[in-house]
Amino acid sequence: MNFIEQIIEEDIRQGKNDAKVHTRFPPEPNGYLHIGHAKSICLNFGIAKKYNGKCNLRFDDTNPVKEDTEYVDSIKEDIQWLGFQWAAEFYASDYFDQLYLWAEQLISEGLAYVDDQTQEEISKGRGVPTAPGVESPYRNRTVEENLDLFRRMRAGEFPDGSRVLRAKIDMASPNMHFRDPIMYRILHATHHRTGDKWCIYPMYDFAHGQSDSIEGITHSICTLEFEVHRPLYDWFCEALRIHHPQQIEFARLNMTNTIMSKRKMLQLVKEHHVNGWDDPRMPTICGLRRRGYTPEAIRNFAETVGVAKRDNIIDVSLLEFCAREHLNKVATRTMAVLDPVKLIIDNYPDDLVEEMEAVNNPEDPEAGTRKVPFAKELWIERADFRENADKKFYRLSIDREVRLKYAYIIKCTHIVKDEAGNITEIHCTYDPNTRSGMPDSNRKVKATIHWATVKYSKKAEVRIFDRLFAVPDPDNCEEGKTFIDNLNPDSLKIQDGWVEPGLTLEKAMEIKYFQFERLGYFYADPDSTEERLVFNKTVSLKQ
Repeated sequence: MNFIEQIIEEDIRQGKNDAKVHTRFPPEPNGYLHIGHAKSICLNFGIAKKYNGKCNLRFDDTNPVKEDTEYVDSIKEDIQWLGFQWAAEFYASDYFDQLYLWAEQLISEGLAYVDDQTQEEISKGRGVPTAPGVESPYRNRTVEENLDLFRRMRAGEFPDGSRVLRAKIDMASPNMHFRDPIMYRILHATHHRTGDKWCIYPMYDFAHGQSDSIEGITHSICTLEFEVHRPLYDWFCEALRIHHPQQIEFARLNMTNTIMSKRKMLQLVKEHHVNGWDDPRMPTICGLRRRGYTPEAIRNFAETVGVAKRDNIIDVSLLEFCAREHLNKVATRTMAVLDPVKLIIDNYPDDLVEEMEAVNNPEDPEAGTRKVPFAKELWIERADFRENADKKFYRLSIDREVRLKYAYIIKCTHIVKDEAGNITEIHCTYDPNTRSGMPDSNRKVKATIHWATVKYSKKAEVRIFDRLFAVPDPDNCEEGKTFIDNLNPDSLKIQDGWVEPGLTLEKAMEIKYFQFERLGYFYADPDSTEERLVFNKTVSLKQ
């Protein structure tokens, strides 16, 4: 049980909020969700489920300049893909009329005023935490004048940035957020839902707590950067005398070799360092989905990371571990050769084609088996042969034996090289009595390697991904450099490979998750066509 659940269980024990639990997930639709949001999604929806409560999805759409329905749609898709469904869907813009009335209420009670200062003057007037700020020269306007100016702001009489509405709290407070925070700014921009109805928009601090209140949220769970905002959250609810949810903060997710800034992700996309928001190297949920991570793996990662009160950094290898743990259970096995060299079995009949029975998933007996064609000429991985092998190399070498997976034991006799000295052919003989069910099928050899038939296998495009950033902390840059300079130049390699002939486009897109035996876990990419399958490497078999 984490500290948030302890708070909730104590509230339930005391009968607070009629012993009900109502949470919300409130993203701003100004970008795609990432793995950090996934942690928050799992927490908010998970708590609601655990305590038989509800979790709303509310879009914090108070900045029309940066928001778009494209992001709204992607957020909803990501949440549902993760396995959650919201109790109700809301938008901060649903409450613009009510928020405006509350703003007028605070003006009428002498708790808000219209300020004509520039943003620079306001920032300078706030001062520093160790010394009182300077009151605005417009702070003591009359209620009547403030109401008139605020209504004219709404009517569109003034240009952007010429006036703001500020709460009148305490310019000497050590909490800078209490130094007459801005409640509304003028912004002549078309909103994705309300169109041109409004030209003034509420700030986050004025909209968030009141939105929680309207929806009857009991526990407003957010990340630690909002801890200093909590007194203001409380002040607005108390000043307006409305339902007062409890804000609780937890540590946001920070992960090595990763950035979590939407602004920086947008830069990566716009400058074409990646191929869009769903590039499999991105930490976005849609990127992780396209790379081949499963919802179960991400939920397990969020649970394993847990909920902390202080920021920490999680190694990205933990996310990869969670992916392996689940993919091992669900991924369909197949054989693929990614760096091929031809292997010829000299004593195998030229025209013989056998069907070898291969296991689809040893972790799932109900997954069954498949037939894989076997013939005289095969592809094997170049790394599975070594001309001058030492005793620690157990795979194929001259005069050594290995087993071909699901097939026979072979022994290398000689090799053929081109003029440059590169190996072009590996010649072997096979023992026909070593196939499963044959007299010598249990004969032991030190290694088993995988293969693909030259004649029947399909060529596929394979995208090998590495971490997007070459260093654990991409934001830790040398002077004069930015996080862009820490990009890993080898984060994507594209190569051709050979896969089993039974992998049709329809079958690949239906199964999606594969283990290329001995190589790693791979995902059938939507770019796949009948002529050319495309696979993304999710993670290796081992760390």
